[in-house]
Amino acid sequence: MRFILSLIAGLAIALGAAATALAQAWPSQPVRIVVPFPPGGANDVIARLLADHFRATIGGAYVVENVTGAGGNLGTDRAAKAAPDGHTLVLSSSGPLANNSLLYKNMPYDPQKDLTPISLVAEFPMVLAARTTLGTATIKDFVALAKTKRDALNVGNPGVGTMGHLTAELFQNLADIKLLHIPSRGGYANSIAALLAGDLDLMSDVMNGNIIAMIRSGKIAGLAVTTRGRFPGLPDTPTAIEQGVALEASTAFALAGPAGMPRPVVEKLNSEVNRFLASDEGKARLSSLGARVMGGAPSAVTDMMVASIKQWKPIVDAAKISF
Repeated sequence: MRFILSLIAGLAIALGAAATALAQAWPSQPVRIVVPFPPGGANDVIARLLADHFRATIGGAYVVENVTGAGGNLGTDRAAKAAPDGHTLVLSSSGPLANNSLLYKNMPYDPQKDLTPISLVAEFPMVLAARTTLGTATIKDFVALAKTKRDALNVGNPGVGTMGHLTAELFQNLADIKLLHIPSRGGYANSIAALLAGDLDLMSDVMNGNIIAMIRSGKIAGLAVTTRGRFPGLPDTPTAIEQGVALEASTAFALAGPAGMPRPVVEKLNSEVNRFLASDEGKARLSSLGARVMGGAPSAVTDMMVASIKQWKPIVDAAKISF
């Protein structure tokens, strides 16, 4: 019995030493961080911030690669199908990591089976903003107007199936109103321009620095943010919940890799992501983008996937959104 116990202890020590050696040896080649969205967006900016942090703390070379298309599926799929050696990662969001499985009939990967969760990074709330000439300063004002002009008001979003679209659908269901959806491939910039021109009545989009600036300047009217508590970047803009509409929605960003990544590498990356998020620089940079810092254990990424699908499946089914 003592011999068996000694053997088990010896194996545990050997495995621990091997794991430590593996973590120390990684990376042995440049690490590619895939961003499944175009350059310049929040995913891209955050991926580059993390790449800089990894370069300074872990060492090695880190290259950010933008692979766009299919609502983020192409880039996320590329990472899912890469060798699981820790040299290909993806900075993805709740669309490709969860909601797209509700929207796309033929997903090229299974987010919960084909990816290794590493860490949640940031959460971006949604915001509802109206053109100032509409004369609605609150959600209550907008809902009252929409009920008197059923089917006459419109709402812009970044595209069919995006979080902006899903949030607008949920808002309509909760408020018992009907709006005309106007997708914009140009995202929030086109929606803001359309609000200023009077072509859009309402926009539903992910919070970002430009939207914050436009609301603060009074050029567009911030009706509500979709967090439980007020968003620090817009302290004077009430939440939808405060105004009697139980609307809560956000987009989460997470770092992941192919399924089967070595645990020591995952733990090393998770530790460094959390260290960056806890730093003054990390908090300041993410806040300037309109984000809330997240972090936590790798399991939090899986929890986010499950919760997101549970929340949005009834909305997607009711609206009959599919690709």
